[in-house]
Amino acid sequence: MNSKPSRTSAVYANRWLPIAILLMVGLMFAGPVNAQKKKKTDTPAPANPVNSLPDEQRIDYGIGQMLGAWQLGDTATMHKFYADDVSVVAGTWTPPAIGWTNYLAAYQMQRARMQQVRLDRSNTLIRVDPSGTFAWACYQWEFSAVVDGAPSAAEGQTTLVLQKRNNDWLIVHNHTSIVQASQPAAPAPTKP
Repeated sequence: MNSKPSRTSAVYANRWLPIAILLMVGLMFAGPVNAQKKKKTDTPAPANPVNSLPDEQRIDYGIGQMLGAWQLGDTATMHKFYADDVSVVAGTWTPPAIGWTNYLAAYQMQRARMQQVRLDRSNTLIRVDPSGTFAWACYQWEFSAVVDGAPSAAEGQTTLVLQKRNNDWLIVHNHTSIVQASQPAAPAPTKP
């Protein structure tokens, strides 16, 4: 027997040696890499990205979310944007609703009469006071829906007063006005 290894086995060993070394090195670092990955997954989820926006943008986003929920009848989402002690002046010549519970009852009674609701907002102006704890927003809106089985449309304006509570902007006052379509004045009677 020949004690000398064959040339083929030496070439074969040389070819697989780098792969074996890479595998061993990879296994040596697999523990720490997995620990690092586990560490990353154990960290809490990042904060809501909306909270990193400037206050005016956060308020604008919140108004959009609230109005979307208003159109859908999603009162749980609406409540996220209204303070429990909110006051609401409607454009329907009714007394102000004081508190979320009273506003909710009025809204639900009104919403039960509507289908195919659409509310479009435009010309929004938002201002935050220098203390950063109060803000106001005003906007115009166009409404259309089927109300009591008949097509209905209206337009108006809303002014919101917001207060920052626990880093959330909540509506503490909502004043909505409906703009009545003006009728042309009847011509004055002429004297003969």
